[in-house]
Amino acid sequence: MIRRFLVALVLMLAAAPALAVNPDEMLADPILEARARALSAELRCVVCQNQSIDDSNADLAKDLRLLVRERITDGDTDKQVLNYIVSRYGEFVLLKPRFSVRTLLLWGAPVLLILAGGVSVTVFVRRMAGKPTGSKLTADERVRLAELSLD
Repeated sequence: MIRRFLVALVLMLAAAPALAVNPDEMLADPILEARARALSAELRCVVCQNQSIDDSNADLAKDLRLLVRERITDGDTDKQVLNYIVSRYGEFVLLKPRFSVRTLLLWGAPVLLILAGGVSVTVFVRRMAGKPTGSKLTADERVRLAELSLD
């Protein structure tokens, strides 16, 4: 029983994502390292595209992780670090883009699509409710119905 539990535990841990931060990249101060990890989780690896630089093994991601740590040790705030990296790589480097005029469509598209879908369904249902269903009775069907109703 214990053996099965240990095997299951090992399999679950093997499936967990491996973080790409190497020990030689980590800062000695745990508070600064926690800030660096939090910022790294917000930045997209430009090579991998849908991974944060914290999870990516790409060389560019490593360079960005080192740059984040360098800026933090130089005394920059989190906002200054993000602004610096965005100024070099553009808004695309942020996993969660900032809300601005340039990203208005990105943030507003889901709401607009849901509203358009709701309006479409409402119009469709209203149009279908006003239409009669079925077809008119043929002469033979009317005769048969009359015979049945007399009985």
